[in-house]
Amino acid sequence: MADGKWRRAGATLIRVIAVWAASALTLLALAGILPDFRLQSDDGDTITRTAFTAAWGAGAFGLLSALVWPVLVRALLIVPALVLGALVFFLNGSLLLIALRLIPDGRGDAAPETAVVVAAVMSAVASATSTAFAVRDDDAYRRRLSRLAYRRRRGRPADQGGPGREGPPGTVFIQLDGVGHDALVAAAAAGLMPTVAGWLADSSGHRLTPWRTDWSSQTGASQLAILHGSNHDVPAFRWYEKETRTVMVSSRPASALEMQRRAIERTRDGGLLTIDGASRGNLFSGGAGQLALVLSMAARRGKGSRSRAGYFAYFSDPANATRTALSFVAEVVREIGQSTRARARKVTPRVKRGGLYPFIRAFATVVERDVVVAAVLGDLFAGRTAVYADLVAYDEVAHHSGPHSRDAEKVLERLDRSLALIAKIADRTPRAYRIVLLSDHGQSPGETFAGKYGLTLKDLVRAGSGLPVPRRAQRTRSASEARDAVRIALHRPVEGGVDEQAAKLSDPIVLASGNLGLISFPDIGGRASREQIDRRHPALLSTLANHPGIGFLLVRSEEHGSVVLGPGGAEVPIAELSDEEGPLAVFGAGAADAVRRTDTFPHVADIMVNSMYDPGTGTVHAFEEQIGSHGGLGGEQSRPFLLWPRGLTDPLDIMAAESAESAESAESAESAESAEPGESVSAPVPPGGGLMGAEAVHRVLTRWLQESSGPQVPVRAEGFAGAGPVDEPFPPGVPGAGPTAARTAQAIQPLPPPNRQDPAPDATGTTA
Repeated sequence: MADGKWRRAGATLIRVIAVWAASALTLLALAGILPDFRLQSDDGDTITRTAFTAAWGAGAFGLLSALVWPVLVRALLIVPALVLGALVFFLNGSLLLIALRLIPDGRGDAAPETAVVVAAVMSAVASATSTAFAVRDDDAYRRRLSRLAYRRRRGRPADQGGPGREGPPGTVFIQLDGVGHDALVAAAAAGLMPTVAGWLADSSGHRLTPWRTDWSSQTGASQLAILHGSNHDVPAFRWYEKETRTVMVSSRPASALEMQRRAIERTRDGGLLTIDGASRGNLFSGGAGQLALVLSMAARRGKGSRSRAGYFAYFSDPANATRTALSFVAEVVREIGQSTRARARKVTPRVKRGGLYPFIRAFATVVERDVVVAAVLGDLFAGRTAVYADLVAYDEVAHHSGPHSRDAEKVLERLDRSLALIAKIADRTPRAYRIVLLSDHGQSPGETFAGKYGLTLKDLVRAGSGLPVPRRAQRTRSASEARDAVRIALHRPVEGGVDEQAAKLSDPIVLASGNLGLISFPDIGGRASREQIDRRHPALLSTLANHPGIGFLLVRSEEHGSVVLGPGGAEVPIAELSDEEGPLAVFGAGAADAVRRTDTFPHVADIMVNSMYDPGTGTVHAFEEQIGSHGGLGGEQSRPFLLWPRGLTDPLDIMAAESAESAESAESAESAESAEPGESVSAPVPPGGGLMGAEAVHRVLTRWLQESSGPQVPVRAEGFAGAGPVDEPFPPGVPGAGPTAARTAQAIQPLPPPNRQDPAPDATGTTA
């Protein structure tokens, strides 16, 4: 406590000295420019003497402004505003004249009209300098955002919260992108994240549990399911679709919008945030009406295209712009220093971090963080029912520095400060809020595949196919969430992936998503079979399966259905796949079910390749330029976390209730026959317990919103920005979204134990 007081006192002293110095320099400059303003005696003075005079005058003016100005303002409150506005300049000039008279030996002098100009310039410089220092002060930052949010919400109906924070609480979901369960626990225990540690230590605070990702352990698959309830047919971060000959990439606006459209069509539900929700910094909207930095919306045109509105709202405040600009420059310098130190010390593993990367990192760790946090704080003051925000800083740094590096730990420290700021604001808002912290995946460390073996996955595929291989291994471009976000923020087009197409239709297309590889043969219609591949490239499958950097392959067989191939000739039919033995034994509980589910996707690649995994070291080999990766199976990447307030129902209890209902339903043949392909009738609870898959997380979050909700407000039918009034149908371009369905005000009471016989949601997600 004492250390904190001394730090604040020291920061205040530094700010005062800086303002004083800036004011003195301003006086010196103006004395050299204005003919009727002087700081020297008639005989002239030395530079030192003149500087002392300027410092004296600046100090006297600042002291008078601090002591006299508040008294003058209070005395002149009865003066009309227009008159007071004119008087301000003359009063300020009068204070400067008094300050100049206080300079020893009469060295300061100015004409009255010149004093008005000098005083105005000095006040502006002092204000700018003080702001530049104050913007690094979280308390000042919080007060400024509070005032801005108050002005924004003055016209908003006070129907949520009210005096004394009455009414149903709102819910804030904060996604720490890429932070695994074990990384969070370690950071809290090491004191890097005191806010999270406090939540875990408080018996009345929060509870923590890991959950298991799908095979595709990346933001596109996880967040789509969390926000929209389905990630069916999302086999990886990027994948090839033969019927259209296009590469889908989760971080590209057009692909994200199409993924969102498909999920809405499948679930017949607008998303998690359709009722008075806000989506901040996400790939997908979640059906929210309030959007900022939402990637899928960047592909839309017209009224609904508001993905960059968050930048304008944030940077329209000069203090915010100054704060973030200073932090941005500091982060660029920090990254250059860290990468230089890593090269000098020959740290391994290591990837290249030059070029534009320092600026991309600064954008992800500073600009996006600041804009998203400010938007969330505004939502809290506005009293929104549900807010979902993604903070991507750790994920970006961990890709290039490693998930357990000191660089990544520093990012966790700064993220914790953002969480503390949100928690402080939540304690002062008109409406009470519950804060839920979660992640979409973790990250697994390890040297890149190319760094370990001297060739990329694409080179290995070409060698196994009998195609020419470059003499020097080519770099595989890294996942580009942050890079694409920068281009969108700058209103620049995002590349369409032409470079990822095969040079010839007969050549295989090889795509990488972390340590998950996808190989497609564009000239073979539909999903190629093992037999077709063997006839064309007899050595390819055995070359891949027996490579020491590869753990297993998934390929379709005409004879046995799909099969998993592993080292030493291992071959297991998909129906017999087990977590306890065979190629998937080292990947943990739930791996077999995850592979089986992906096998049902229409756009699963002809050959799905998962890298090796060493359970002793927790390492994998990414097929991209990443030493911290995610995208497939193996280690911490598949083990994100969910941290929730104790007042909400335990996720395992929710899953247990679903499991009981599913077991009853499975007893009837009619229920089993009605299950859609790719959807398991059994509950999403993997062996050993826990949540299995991001779709299960969506159901848990939905349940929590229902438990927390009182009377709801009407929202647009689909939840997209600009979707129209509540009695309009879904907008064009969302096929299969169902008939016209208006949102009506309703009271959602805490749910009884889940019951599969309850009415299904309609097209807008409203239960009939």
